[in-house]
Amino acid sequence: MLQAKLEQVRSQLRSFPSALVAYSGGIDSSLVAYLAAQELGDRAIAVTAVSASLLPEDLEAARSQAEWMGIAHEQIQTDELANPNYASNPSNRCYFCKSELHDRLQPLAQSRGFAVVLDGVNADDLGDHRPGLQAAAERGVRSPLAEAGISKLEVRQLARELGMPWWDKPAMPCLSSRFPYGEAITAEKLARVGAAERYLRQLGWQSIRVRSQQDTARIELPSTDLQRFVAETDLPVLVSHFQSLGFRYVSLDLEGLVSGKLNRALTAACAGDRS
Repeated sequence: MLQAKLEQVRSQLRSFPSALVAYSGGIDSSLVAYLAAQELGDRAIAVTAVSASLLPEDLEAARSQAEWMGIAHEQIQTDELANPNYASNPSNRCYFCKSELHDRLQPLAQSRGFAVVLDGVNADDLGDHRPGLQAAAERGVRSPLAEAGISKLEVRQLARELGMPWWDKPAMPCLSSRFPYGEAITAEKLARVGAAERYLRQLGWQSIRVRSQQDTARIELPSTDLQRFVAETDLPVLVSHFQSLGFRYVSLDLEGLVSGKLNRALTAACAGDRS
């Protein structure tokens, strides 16, 4: 069944004269880029958007992965923070992010002769709160993984079978996802969150989030790691470091890491509207 889905993606890619892949360096867009490189050769290119919401080390990882995949890789600058509709952090913030991205990618694709723009959206994304999907659809972006019904788990399975060394790379949404809706986002806040997460990774914790709410940092990591984190981490040193970054309070989320946790506020609001 999964191999049939993979062949569907390959067949679709072969049907395109050429393709530009919106490539973040995450496992989803990496899989699309790798398959595009295999099926289209030098008629495929991967393009990464560089902005304040992307960590420099994530860009470097994207570069090295593209080299491994054998696909041409370029970067473009985006400035979603210049749009108040994005910086004010409404519940549809991602719509304005993806609008900025694809309004840069589409002219690039047209000027360079690439027939289609592709992204790494998978089938699971279609059931989540993803306003950015609308922005991409409005601009004609294609999603080979979602169109073939490939889930996030299947993306990792395929990446592993294809020998991609980073098949188990933790999901890393953009840094803006660390802020509750309604709290304004600035380049300084993004840099603070990025520095906090970089510090935790340097300590050896890879699957982490630092949620930021005003002057409070809330650390999320898998629930199975909570006890070990407390036992092995010099907590006073960690708190001191976070405070040096500008946080006043530091907490540990006892529920553990849950992707999309901040979207619960939207569910609660909808429930209130119906009551």
